[in-house]
Amino acid sequence: MLTDAIQRSLPAAALALAAACQGGEPSARPGSDTTAAAATESPGTAGLLAYVTNEDSQELSVIDTRTDSVVATIPVGTRPRGVRVSEDGKKVYVALSGSPKCPPTMPDEECEKLKADKSKDGIAEVDVASRKVTRVLPGGSDPETFDISPDGSTLFVSNEDAGQASIVDLASGEIRSTVEVGKEPEGVTVAPDGNTVWVTGETDHNLTIIDTKSGKVLGHVEVGKRPRSLAFTPDGSRAYVGSEVDGTVWVIDVPARKKLKVLDMPKGSRPMGTDVSPDGKRVYVSNGRGGTVSVIDVNTDSVVTSIPVGERPWGIALTPDGRKLYTANGPSNDVSVVDTDKLTVLRKIPVGKIPWGVAIGEAP
Repeated sequence: MLTDAIQRSLPAAALALAAACQGGEPSARPGSDTTAAAATESPGTAGLLAYVTNEDSQELSVIDTRTDSVVATIPVGTRPRGVRVSEDGKKVYVALSGSPKCPPTMPDEECEKLKADKSKDGIAEVDVASRKVTRVLPGGSDPETFDISPDGSTLFVSNEDAGQASIVDLASGEIRSTVEVGKEPEGVTVAPDGNTVWVTGETDHNLTIIDTKSGKVLGHVEVGKRPRSLAFTPDGSRAYVGSEVDGTVWVIDVPARKKLKVLDMPKGSRPMGTDVSPDGKRVYVSNGRGGTVSVIDVNTDSVVTSIPVGERPWGIALTPDGRKLYTANGPSNDVSVVDTDKLTVLRKIPVGKIPWGVAIGEAP
């Protein structure tokens, strides 16, 4: 995952990749701009690619952030959701699941009647240069989201139907250990210092804190109902946790492991994805069925505005310079690009069916 703003021009290798994507193998969709006839290169995004998982069409859309258009579409496997990029941008990891889709409105007994194919569970490793899945790593049962250790050696994966987190060694391709966490875990984020990883428990309404080296549980923090994701400020002092059912964002004192404040999102919000600006001044929260992204001022811990972005925005990701935000809008099968200076949508990019997650990395 990238942490530093990228201010240099597009390297030759990235130009070659973009040319190959545009001219060689056809992508499933042109990714045409819906708000402008011709795309122009955006400042501060040279050499960056955005990756979008499309849960129902079982593919990964690759977006060139200079032109905000799809340059490749990569088949990856069943129900791709969580997505991360390696630090060097050469690999993209995608969580796959053979478990059936069970929305919150579906009773547990009805969900249990649906057949799961555990042979399809895993973490796909995609080679960016060849645009192909090179291997599928074990990721435990029903992997949904995950994060990568700062040294790039380990994946921490939430196993939604098992109430566990799997710790996966990338070198050996094996699960190192499995940890009991809150029931129905989803969000997984490694703290900035790399010493702990925090996992949201949707049904237990809590966070589980795991030591990244030993794999031991260090403690729990109670939060709002159905926490979907969390994001840390760059200094690691605070975490912001989106609670879907409550329509709230919980501000957590990380060293003390306790609640500082609960923020009410606009009426109708169902907080899903969270991301913090590189300068630590803003938190962005996608509001699901609320159709907006809310902007939180970290200094005051208050919502300063909400931006209409599309139908049920879920996963979100900022460019490393913080100037653009990408939102995966599931039902409308597109991605919104937000100018974070003007706080307006620049354009919408058609992608696959039911886009779920977004990750941004430097083109190798």
